[in-house]
Amino acid sequence: MVTKDKILLIDDDIELTALISQFLSANGFSVAVEHYGDKAKQKILDYKPDLIVLDLMLPGLDGLTICKDIRHSFLGAIIMLTALDDDIDEVTGLEVGADDYLCKPIKPRVLLAHIRAQLRRQTTLTQNHQQDIRQVNNGELKIDARKRIVTYHQKEILLSSAEFDLLWVLSSSAGTIITRDQLHLEIFRLEFDGYDRSIDLRISRLRKKLGEDPKDPQIIKTIRNKGYLLAG
Repeated sequence: MVTKDKILLIDDDIELTALISQFLSANGFSVAVEHYGDKAKQKILDYKPDLIVLDLMLPGLDGLTICKDIRHSFLGAIIMLTALDDDIDEVTGLEVGADDYLCKPIKPRVLLAHIRAQLRRQTTLTQNHQQDIRQVNNGELKIDARKRIVTYHQKEILLSSAEFDLLWVLSSSAGTIITRDQLHLEIFRLEFDGYDRSIDLRISRLRKKLGEDPKDPQIIKTIRNKGYLLAG
């Protein structure tokens, strides 16, 4: 029996969640719904979803707070939804650990494409690698793909799922430049549109967690007009 991927919709729009739930179920997913923000974390623990679609504005507890609170323990993808077409909200959502960000109104088939892209990314990055452990930056940075643990100077660095996946991709080309286009395609399985800042924001978060000087990073270097380079 084929196991269905489990999707949890956290949104207070009853009509919308009913529509999306029906559409996703028809496309082979197992779907659960939670309408209240203050009940979301318990629902996540009980349902154990593979991916969460999380609305920004919720009764009881907002989506940004939920995302920030669960990011250290939830390893699946998080897609945030908002009715506000505001760049500040997008940046904040990505900074607290969201993997993707979509503005309402959202067409079910568009959401479906993003869900499939995120699930493919997770499957590819956890299964299709040549080795389980990589050591870069003169061996000081260790990346364990099987346990999804990163250590730097023998100290564990806590990363979100999205941050870990980006670091793993960078490590596959350690010592050489990898372009934003290549990173975006590898991470999201989607072509880079020239405007999406998700990769740049994740690079910034990685640098911060690794204790890098943002003005002169030495582990993850920005190569102007080309892309990024992870020190080998």
